Amino acid sequence: MATTMVFKHSLPLAMLVFLIGLLPLNEPAEVDDNCIPDNFNSSYFGDKFIFGTATSAYQIEGGTDQIETGRGLSVWDTFTHDTPERIKDHTNGDIAVDFYHRYGEDIKNVKKMGFKAFRMSISWPRVIPTGRISKGKNQKGIAFYHQVLDKIIQEGLEPFVTIFHWDTPQFLETEYRGFLSPNIVDDYRDYVRLLFDEFGKKVKYWMTFNEPWALSGFAYDKGVFAPGRCSSWINSQCLDGNSATEPYIVAHHLLLAHAAAVELHRSQEYKSKLKEDSKIGITLFTFWFEPLSNKRVDIEASETALDFMFGLWMEPLTYGRYPRRVKNLVGDKLHSFTERQSQLLKKSYDFIGLQYYTAYYAKPHFQVEQEFSRYETDSHVEVTALDYKDKPIGKRAYSPWFYIYPKGIRHLLKYTKERYSDPLIYITENGIDTNDIEGQPVKEAVKDTIRIDYYRNHTWNVLRAIKDDEVNVQGYFAWSYIDNFEWNIGYTSRFGLYYVDFKDPKLPRTAKDSAIWFCEFLKNKKSELCKLRPDDADVPAPAPALAPPPPPLRPIHAPPPPPPIHAPPPATPPTQPGLQMWTQSFPSESDITSGRSRKFGKYYIF
Repeated sequence: MATTMVFKHSLPLAMLVFLIGLLPLNEPAEVDDNCIPDNFNSSYFGDKFIFGTATSAYQIEGGTDQIETGRGLSVWDTFTHDTPERIKDHTNGDIAVDFYHRYGEDIKNVKKMGFKAFRMSISWPRVIPTGRISKGKNQKGIAFYHQVLDKIIQEGLEPFVTIFHWDTPQFLETEYRGFLSPNIVDDYRDYVRLLFDEFGKKVKYWMTFNEPWALSGFAYDKGVFAPGRCSSWINSQCLDGNSATEPYIVAHHLLLAHAAAVELHRSQEYKSKLKEDSKIGITLFTFWFEPLSNKRVDIEASETALDFMFGLWMEPLTYGRYPRRVKNLVGDKLHSFTERQSQLLKKSYDFIGLQYYTAYYAKPHFQVEQEFSRYETDSHVEVTALDYKDKPIGKRAYSPWFYIYPKGIRHLLKYTKERYSDPLIYITENGIDTNDIEGQPVKEAVKDTIRIDYYRNHTWNVLRAIKDDEVNVQGYFAWSYIDNFEWNIGYTSRFGLYYVDFKDPKLPRTAKDSAIWFCEFLKNKKSELCKLRPDDADVPAPAPALAPPPPPLRPIHAPPPPPPIHAPPPATPPTQPGLQMWTQSFPSESDITSGRSRKFGKYYIF
């Protein structure tokens, strides 16, 4: 009887549900987090949301011939030329993808994909060859960036400009060790002033620094990024440095330089020189750290790991102080802010650019002997990609540190909102790399289903953070528009939506499947406009002839180097479970049996 009654009452209800289901929806239907609807596209984010793609100067520009371009040397020029063995494939950015000569074509490609914005960086030594304004600026470099910005605007795109993306002028590195000296703050402020004076009416969105954690950690703790400093027991290729102290010194000066730029941007002097609605922020990179279990100690370990990688920057930028956990563990290695510096840092951003790629588990009580103290282990947290059952947190990408964990981006966004006063956020980088397979036909190389899956799952989790967690995210930038020079792993790693054939001196570009997917995602349908490559992908679109390769970089006059800072004597480092996955390995020349190396603008075959 009860069953009959339930059935009778359920008939009208079922009919009502059926009829409601037939009604048109003005908003995308709410669905389960793990079930992405087939029609998922950019319309779910609303018309005001900005989708863009990102690049950086040294990775794409080329244009290093000083006679032709007037550009000065950066630390990456010195690093790649003086010690090519520290780059996995012994290459450099002398030509990169030759954006310097091909920017018009590249910006059109970005437009064709349907993006609304293009993120780029300005090379400090291209506009001020020595890095010091009193020694002169380079009008050729300034004119180049005017042309690039004009082209971006002409194509209907919004330029997002990163002021500094790791290419410290070599002159300043030689004179006072760059970001190890407080002198960098004044020279950086003058550089920013020049950019505001020249481009202030063309750029709405400014970012002071790209991933300061990567510069302080990879360049001064591991020694795998330029200028390549670290303790010799960590990396025998480091000729100088101290991994226990220098990362904190560099971090401190990066924060002070950021505050100086923001103070200038907000000053009365620049109210009339910048766009009326101009905004300034910074881009920060961090992993997401999952506790290895629901034990309180593992939760605390994950929070400590986040404080060392993310809070080291966000806490001063939001509250004018370093994180309590970091101060307690590091002590006087962490510099102090004056009251004025603290006030300048507090809320020193209009937006935060978050850059997320991967996640790890965290567990506590990783002990390190004092003589082997370094930035990476000061947290006393063990990070690992494996859980207690040795199951990885996600599928691995090409880079050894990279595991695919889409939920991490949502967790990071929610954490940032709750911990740091609900800032305005743009995802300024998100993407995945695949390896460069020697001899692979272009037709096969552009088939990148793994990248499509990565973007689809990560954009979905960004949407869930916006809709369900009410995080104030207003934009998303794919890294990267094009395959490029990926720092210490050279051209072995491909992050691009466009494939570049580096074996061809003309460097032809070909849209990958992921570029076509993004085009359809942004245009909200399969479109004739998204035929971004010829039907036969073996035949890339013809590329214009390049200018002759540049000659070897010419040295800029610089003062003699300062006396060395002696690193701790070589010793046998302790076993560091879970942290070794972050260490890049470098092949000897005998390991490289074939491939390309672009040294001094020429091609060499090993």
